[in-house]
Amino acid sequence: MGSGSTGFRNRREAGERLARALAAAQLDDPVVLALPRGGVPVAAVVARVLGAPLDVLVVRKVGAPMQPELGVGAVGEGGVTVFNAELLHRLGLTEADMERTLARERSEVDRRVDTFRGGVEPAPVEGRTVVVVDDGLATGGTAEVAAAALSARGAR
Repeated sequence: MGSGSTGFRNRREAGERLARALAAAQLDDPVVLALPRGGVPVAAVVARVLGAPLDVLVVRKVGAPMQPELGVGAVGEGGVTVFNAELLHRLGLTEADMERTLARERSEVDRRVDTFRGGVEPAPVEGRTVVVVDDGLATGGTAEVAAAALSARGAR
């Protein structure tokens, strides 16, 4: 996060500015979830300032088979999957074409959940305000799958 493109000197400064804005909103019983890895240092500051629990929410971009950096979808904890139907169509792909890539990314989500949580249950979110923090947003696919995964867990 260089100073030229983001307006922040580093992730801690970004977290401090976000935390101030969220503190002003006076959220009721929030929980802060970081999208690893880049979102963790930002979210840690936010959680500390809000006095809220901090956890991770693992999501992975699903890249196009011929262009892995081109996100055509995302997968999150619990197998929640979101595809960009318009982009798939433009690339001449179907969701069925993505099964191999999707299976690999689901396995990676599971591996990362084990690594980051070490068997500890995820923070309870049912009925709570959840603040999802990342260090950037490209296509929005990971944010969309994060929202869907949290909705399935009963978050507000």
